Amino acid sequence: MTILSERVSQSAFDGSRLRVILLLDLHDGAQNQFLEAYEHMRNQVASIPGHISDQLCQSIENPSQWLITSEWESAPPFLTWVNSEEHVATVQPLHSCVRDTRSLRFSVLRETGAAFESTPEHAKGRLQSAPRLGNGVVRHALTFTVKPGTEEIVAKILADYDSPQAQVNENTRLLRTSLFMRGNRVVRAVEIEGDLMAALRHVSRQPEVRAVEEAINPYLEQDRDLSDSNSARLFFTRAALPAVHHVTAGRHDAADVQRHALFYQAKEGCGMALARLFAGQDEENADDVASPIESSTIFQRDDVVVRLLEVSGPLDAQPTQALGIGGDRKAAMLERLLDSGAQGMPRNDVEAARFLADSEMDLITDRRSAES
Repeated sequence: MTILSERVSQSAFDGSRLRVILLLDLHDGAQNQFLEAYEHMRNQVASIPGHISDQLCQSIENPSQWLITSEWESAPPFLTWVNSEEHVATVQPLHSCVRDTRSLRFSVLRETGAAFESTPEHAKGRLQSAPRLGNGVVRHALTFTVKPGTEEIVAKILADYDSPQAQVNENTRLLRTSLFMRGNRVVRAVEIEGDLMAALRHVSRQPEVRAVEEAINPYLEQDRDLSDSNSARLFFTRAALPAVHHVTAGRHDAADVQRHALFYQAKEGCGMALARLFAGQDEENADDVASPIESSTIFQRDDVVVRLLEVSGPLDAQPTQALGIGGDRKAAMLERLLDSGAQGMPRNDVEAARFLADSEMDLITDRRSAES
């Protein structure tokens, strides 16, 4: 088998310290309101486990531009916080002050300087051990539920939409959108080259997309009013399903793989641990030259975990590997974390194939942009 490309990897689970950067452009005259909102938010965030420090900075060139940086012991506690209802409520007062925002998240790879040398060891945390190789693709997903009994109507609406313009600006373009359903849950996974937020804003303004969103609006379990910016923002904030791990093995040609999505419901409070377990399994798959899995992207929010797989050949050819339970030890760990009800965990390939079929989401549409 020919090696086609280098291995690509991104992960929230390397244990290294996290630097979060929030760029803000304030409305005219909103400075005092913003400072009050920030003080409230800062006091709230300071009590979150895993938070180390934060800084508020103002541009010396354009006083309307502000920068908030925060440092965390690692990515998981930050992701738990940023995806929580508590976070939604805490940042709500900021929205009326801000014209535009952009959030960036970085693992700390190297650090020098006197301030670092004097920092207590317990506050330093780990540094990223080595740089990872990327391919310029940002991966993100949204998930939401529709009213039971409306699944077929929603699936048809989602399958029949017209694709929006792929080019966002000179630096950003849409690469691929995949839509899946399992029961009344929808997962929309996107791949973007460039700025994720710019791409999401671009997509939300396209008439083709707005028509689809308006068409499914009556069928959503969570009410939203797209004409109300606050209502729309809250919906999409709660629907965000971030990518916490990705690995591409680089062994298979893109034409030889098929895309699948597997849905896992974790026990309460176990979503992050479940995603971490799968991340370790998928790293092992990437090292296994016999593995049919070309790539895996793990999305996680609260107790919902989705694995998006690119697989060469049938998904159930190696069912335990596809499920992410290679080995008895991992199967036992998965059983402790997964809310599998009375079904229990599979103990052989036949049971694993059945479990795999139950976990697989239905592919509604999978579209690549013409440019990619």
